[in-house]
Amino acid sequence: MSGRDVIHLRGLEFYAYHGALQEEQVLGQKFIIDMDLFADLSRAGISDQVEDTIHYGEVYQAVKICVNEDKYQLIEHLAERIAQTILKQFVCTSVRVEVHKPQAPIAGIFRDISVEIWRETGGKP
Repeated sequence: MSGRDVIHLRGLEFYAYHGALQEEQVLGQKFIIDMDLFADLSRAGISDQVEDTIHYGEVYQAVKICVNEDKYQLIEHLAERIAQTILKQFVCTSVRVEVHKPQAPIAGIFRDISVEIWRETGGKP
């Protein structure tokens, strides 16, 4: 395995109800997920068969369930839930998950707030 193969998913947008403030869990807001899945993609590169890779449509659906199923106070917890779900459901060695909260309730001017985590298969959260 080369160790450098990666599938990127960028800008997965969801409307959900996460946040430490009660208003966030009632009104909701937009969340954007970026992620990288590290896996050996050489077999898929040779075979040209979807069953030899990680189906990113299925990854999207798994992330959607994580984001929409429950309410969390912290985006750190949401990122962890996504990472652990992906590592359990798909054949990858590691995953990088970044959860963006562009409308975080902060009194100030900012473009984006995000949390990024990296997790490996068999690693502890």
